[in-house]
Amino acid sequence: MKPRYAADYRTILWLFLAGVNVCAIWAVPAWRSYLLPLACYFSLAAGVIAHNHNHSPTFKSRRANDFLNYVATLYYGFAAFNWIPTHNLNHHKFQNAPGDATITWRFSKNHNLLVMLVYPFVSMYYQLPLIDAYIKDAKVKRPQQYRSIMIQLVICWGLPVVLTLVDWRATVASIWIPRFFSLWTIIYFNYDQHAHCDPYSKWNHSRSFKGKALNFLLFNNGLHTVHHIKAGAHWSVLPKMHAEIEHNIDPSLNISNFWGWFFKVYFLSLIMPKYGTHQIGRAAYEPPGADAEPLPSAIEGEPEAA
Repeated sequence: MKPRYAADYRTILWLFLAGVNVCAIWAVPAWRSYLLPLACYFSLAAGVIAHNHNHSPTFKSRRANDFLNYVATLYYGFAAFNWIPTHNLNHHKFQNAPGDATITWRFSKNHNLLVMLVYPFVSMYYQLPLIDAYIKDAKVKRPQQYRSIMIQLVICWGLPVVLTLVDWRATVASIWIPRFFSLWTIIYFNYDQHAHCDPYSKWNHSRSFKGKALNFLLFNNGLHTVHHIKAGAHWSVLPKMHAEIEHNIDPSLNISNFWGWFFKVYFLSLIMPKYGTHQIGRAAYEPPGADAEPLPSAIEGEPEAA
């Protein structure tokens, strides 16, 4: 089955390589400590792939798209459908403004190391009711999708439990640790991409990381501003789209070197506050009046779901 975009041959290859790495961890115990970092990366990549896939489906065939969701679910550590209620239908609608389950300012308006470390756990807690409601709604209104959701949940939780009983060391190294890393990291990225941004601005609602290596490894998911502006755009076209609008974005929100920025914001700022992030435009917790225009994502294009 051919993907809709040629770039997604790499998507398919990455999921295949994730499987090869898992098999190697199981087959050669001596390699586990060496392959664990690679397993963590591929788990993170699988989560990103699931995100991209649920915005812009990889295949024309629903059956093929469901199968990709099943494979991504196994490595990602969270059922792939969860992107739809928590991300497509909620985060893209509110983009860190009130109503977003993933707001970065729920208990603290600061952007620092402590809040960053705790944020993924808090964010996940507040996403769970959206997931539960979505499953119940699908059961009543969309039985075909509900079946796909149930299969994903079995793959996500049932299969790893069985594998743990077979060989817990191999399962911990190939699935459980990589899954934790993937889930925490993906939610953490949301924190960095929105903390101290202006959700009510057409251009300054998100922070983008432009590094070529980072975006190659994460399928252009560093380019977050343009992703919010046109959520249904395929990941492969985001660099071109970002280049066309970059001049409109506050320069402090276009980061060329992620790791340099990370060090300055979370460590150097402890002794030199000027290196921390500062609020750009209107704060998310200070919404404009009811007669204001809708958020930019609602103007430029609604998110799509597989």
